[in-house]
Amino acid sequence: MLLLIPGPVQTRPETRAALAQDIAPWDNDFRPTYASIRDRVRAIAGGQEGVHATLPLQGCGHFIMEAAIRTFIPAGGKLLIPQNGAYADRAVRLATECGRQVVALPGPDTRPVTGEEIDAALAADPAITHVAVVHHETGSGMVNDPEVIGPVVRARGRRLILDSVSAFGALPVDLSAHPEIDVVLFTSGKCLEGLPGIGFAVARIDSVTAAAGNAGSWSFDLLDVYEHAVRAGWGSFRFTPPVQALAAFGVALDLYAAEGGQPARLARYRENARILYDGVRGLGLTPYLEPRHQGPVIVTVHQPADPRFALQPFVDALKARGVLISNFYNTKVPTFRIGCVGAITPEQMRGAVAAIGGALDDLGVSRREAA
Repeated sequence: MLLLIPGPVQTRPETRAALAQDIAPWDNDFRPTYASIRDRVRAIAGGQEGVHATLPLQGCGHFIMEAAIRTFIPAGGKLLIPQNGAYADRAVRLATECGRQVVALPGPDTRPVTGEEIDAALAADPAITHVAVVHHETGSGMVNDPEVIGPVVRARGRRLILDSVSAFGALPVDLSAHPEIDVVLFTSGKCLEGLPGIGFAVARIDSVTAAAGNAGSWSFDLLDVYEHAVRAGWGSFRFTPPVQALAAFGVALDLYAAEGGQPARLARYRENARILYDGVRGLGLTPYLEPRHQGPVIVTVHQPADPRFALQPFVDALKARGVLISNFYNTKVPTFRIGCVGAITPEQMRGAVAAIGGALDDLGVSRREAA
């Protein structure tokens, strides 16, 4: 089965094999593996030793996002969230339920937020201390570029939380060039092609240590994660981790480096996305985004106007042909989304395009323009 979702992604056999062991996470033989993972992740983020620290947390991307909001923004504090996609909507809810004041900056989910829009919102409200941005919107496939947003936030003297959950490892991030970024967030089961179960924050140490008393939660306090590492060592996890997933993640990082790191991973994903985008257009389907706004992680496609199309039967027909995609959508109009990430080659993506065409034929879908 070819798994074409934006996470958990298809993984290499070597990565999955690393799960098949029993490990004590506190054992001295495992500590160097975990400490090395923290160092390697910081390097991928462009972080600097002594300036940035890797602070993992058990769980999914929503968990690490909530931890960042709680840690860096005090209760009652105010943050700006460009609301141009489903995961930005979720960030608004997370922040609101954490007791933070949200200033939403509404926008369509078909284009990135602009620097001018961010600048105007910050100028209008000096009480905003942070901007929280979703780097890659997993519902639509659109990218909010920190190279555009970061300089504006820095010039206004504010701070940036970068939710790069579905982009990190493919889209570049260089923390050393962005002192305005308090933290970049991601998870193990996306573009680094590990197994799910671990959220990562690569954070400025000075911002973390200034956050005492903010979190209002022991479990979701990144300062406590940092203090535990300082006290117990960087090979020590604060609470019981998904240790087999950590071991597999170490293997995934080995494979990432062997492939050529971020530039090579991005190049492969971009080629996958190009083949898919051009392929669905060739089948008469309508991509959700214009080519200039299309990112490399997923391609979202309008559902066809043909009344014989329905999402779940299409997913089932595609699965019967060996390709599994998501059976839901996160856009304001009916779509389906296909992941371009994971241990997938361009040749496999060409096969997926053929399978999409075959599944539509199986359903008798001839009117393929947008509904």
